[in-house]
Amino acid sequence: MPKVKVKRKNPSLDMTPMVDLFFLLVTFFMLTATARPDEAIVVDTPSSVSEIKIPDTNVITITVGKDSRVFFGVDGQQTKEALLDKIGGKYGVGFTPEEKRTFSLLSNFGVPINQLKSFLSMESSARKEVNQPGIPIDSVHNELGDWVLQTRLTNPKVVIAIKGDNDADYPTVKRVIDVLQEKNVDRFNLITDMETMPRNL
Repeated sequence: MPKVKVKRKNPSLDMTPMVDLFFLLVTFFMLTATARPDEAIVVDTPSSVSEIKIPDTNVITITVGKDSRVFFGVDGQQTKEALLDKIGGKYGVGFTPEEKRTFSLLSNFGVPINQLKSFLSMESSARKEVNQPGIPIDSVHNELGDWVLQTRLTNPKVVIAIKGDNDADYPTVKRVIDVLQEKNVDRFNLITDMETMPRNL
């Protein structure tokens, strides 16, 4: 009796559900992700094992670069616009609605108040190329203290975080802390990179 040969068929896999799932995931991540704003200075923060997280909103970030320049940033567009009005009133500088809108979109900045108006009137590409000198923190021109005070008056819920470069010099960071204490701020956070907790502790 002859053997019957069964025809072998190549198995086929319908990839349509996988493609649908892929596009659903891509769409989900695109709609839920937030774009990271451009920062005026990039710092390499020191590492620590602290697991305390800074809130996502209502945060003042004071950045200290390795070249001792100090930058100021706060979140919330409405907070920024109200803050600019208060600072402008204190220093006698008027800002146009377009300059206020530009300021509300900045993540941080590092220019003295007498240069802020011209800084905000620049094109976005030119603003990125400017070497910002930093916010004055000396005792004669303590503009950082005014920014902190006016922000706290604008939004009492803000918390303060200092983001210092790993190579930032100690006197500049100490001066920033002194400025905060002069404005009755005794609680603040230091931003660090997460490090693995030692196992032998």
